[in-house]
Amino acid sequence: MTAIKDGEYTATIYKLIKDCQYVEAIQILNGQLQKHTKSRAALSLLGYCYYHIQDFTNSAECYEQLTQLHPEVEEYKVYYAQSLYKAGAYPEATKASFVLDNPSSHAKMVKLQACIKYCEEDYSAAKSLLEQLPQDDPDYVYNMGCLLYQDGKYEEACKKFMSAMQVLGYVPALSYNIALCYYSLKNYPQALKYIAEIIERGIREHPELSVGMRTEGIDVHSVGNTLVLHQTALIEAFNLKAAIEYQLKNLKGAQEALTDMPPRSEEELDPVTLHNQALLNMDTKPSEGFEKLAFLLQQPSFPPVTFGNLLLLYCKHEYFDLAADVLAENAHLTYKFLSPYMYEFLDALLTCQTAPEEAFRKFDEMNGKLTEQLRKLAKQLQDARLARDDEVQKKALQDYDLMQEKYIVVLMAQAKIYWNRDNFQMVEKIFRKSVEVCNDDDTWKLNVAHVLFMQNKYKEAIGFYEPIVKKHYDNVEQCNIQECPCKCKPSILNVSAVVLANLCVSYIMTSQNEEAEELMRKIEKEEEQISYDDPDKKVFHLCIVNLVIGTLYCAKGNYDFGISRVIKSLEPYNKKLGTDPWFYAKRCFLSLLENMSKHMVMLRDAVVQECIQFLEHCEAYGKEVPAIIEQPLEETHVHIGKNTVTYEARLLKALFYEVIGWNK
Repeated sequence: MTAIKDGEYTATIYKLIKDCQYVEAIQILNGQLQKHTKSRAALSLLGYCYYHIQDFTNSAECYEQLTQLHPEVEEYKVYYAQSLYKAGAYPEATKASFVLDNPSSHAKMVKLQACIKYCEEDYSAAKSLLEQLPQDDPDYVYNMGCLLYQDGKYEEACKKFMSAMQVLGYVPALSYNIALCYYSLKNYPQALKYIAEIIERGIREHPELSVGMRTEGIDVHSVGNTLVLHQTALIEAFNLKAAIEYQLKNLKGAQEALTDMPPRSEEELDPVTLHNQALLNMDTKPSEGFEKLAFLLQQPSFPPVTFGNLLLLYCKHEYFDLAADVLAENAHLTYKFLSPYMYEFLDALLTCQTAPEEAFRKFDEMNGKLTEQLRKLAKQLQDARLARDDEVQKKALQDYDLMQEKYIVVLMAQAKIYWNRDNFQMVEKIFRKSVEVCNDDDTWKLNVAHVLFMQNKYKEAIGFYEPIVKKHYDNVEQCNIQECPCKCKPSILNVSAVVLANLCVSYIMTSQNEEAEELMRKIEKEEEQISYDDPDKKVFHLCIVNLVIGTLYCAKGNYDFGISRVIKSLEPYNKKLGTDPWFYAKRCFLSLLENMSKHMVMLRDAVVQECIQFLEHCEAYGKEVPAIIEQPLEETHVHIGKNTVTYEARLLKALFYEVIGWNK
């Protein structure tokens, strides 16, 4: 920074503050404070600048010195207490608020103490403090709305926020709170409407915050955690938008919502954004995700769902020891952040590793309780329909769906115990017992289809697979919200490739070849459309269907047809060669080589030549394609040169030469 001439310090500092260049102003003020340690002007401006960049700890230190140097100035006491509150030092903030003895500061003191009690989760004390304020005070209405929300009374809270908005005019934080109420009521269109307004106003009034630049691939500097950013409620709005998109199963939209928010460096991110980043990027960056969630758990405050999500994700990736360690080390968080249902579920899941029979009993007990609750809710729903009470009916239906979801989660965990042992008959028995509760649920139907398929009951499997797949002929996971940006294009490709492959195999095994061909034509047509829209995008659905069919023929011993099907499925290699297709393909080649080495299979020279040529193509195109997706948190990693399709294709080619004697 260029040297400031004598007599221009005041003008320079005030210009920097006016231009919101608080960091530069802080540097100059700190220099002045070293020369004049008790300068009231320097301390006051420094406290103000620190507050505006949300460095509340340093702001509190400045105001603390000012309260000691100038005890007669009431404003400094107010600012000191506010800074402590914002810094999360609640006991110190409460103590500082009692010093506010001026009648003009009484209302501010009460409001501040109520906010402190709210943050300390002493809601009854917060309510009794608020009741000291006049009921027409907008802050009273606003804060009562917060207490109602905390109590789960979302509709009443929403009304309070709306009446506060009528008095105060447009306030982004109020608009966000209304959106949050609608989100909790699962009224996503209304929530998105208020979020859109916050974002539009933020872009229009503060273009300097670079909203959406990062999504468009423009490299922008961090805007920092300024008070302006906080007042726009943009961060909160984008996080809520990401949560809505995630609930609507639109992962791409949720990720875009996070990249659209004003850019900040990782150390500047708030706990909610950090949590959402970890959760939404778990499929692509699992190690980073676990690191972020574990880091959040060590902080004084973090989103309440962090603890449960970390435990569930450890279990999902089968790091049961880590989940058990986190549970044991944070026993004090169990009762605070885990519902009885969640605790019982995790306890049973962890018991699976050492005592599967005991875990099965625990899951059975859970489902017994859930079945009872589902029956009660079904009765409530029926009564509401007879009474023609739409509101009660809507609420009962939401509660029933939520309870059914919990039931299915427990049921699948219970069935997995026997699935892992290849005891498919027992899995089928478990599913058939739950038909009363789950017969209209797609997740249940899909898993029933899988277990029937594994037992070679192809005709029955078709009965479960077909309705799910045909539902996607016209449209897919499309929500009912017309204006919602999550709407997907109608496409059969929204069905899992393995489901389509299993249905095709079931058709073939029951001599319904025409249906299998029709399904494959539909997949091919959709893939061609995607290639036309986005030529660089890789789509593996048809490829995997062909691979599974090829694998079926190989398993039956017809390697001539099976291997040729596998080879054709990966053409063109630049679009079809990926980690998943390679996984299926190499299994067929290894099976073939094993049988050839045992002299159980003889291949024509033309087919052998075709195999060698195929592996050479894989070698050429597979340099950047990982052969396996490594598990996160692994201590030992596969050598980067060995974890490629190219490396494995060379190994297979060498094995071919060995088996057929071409290297002799």
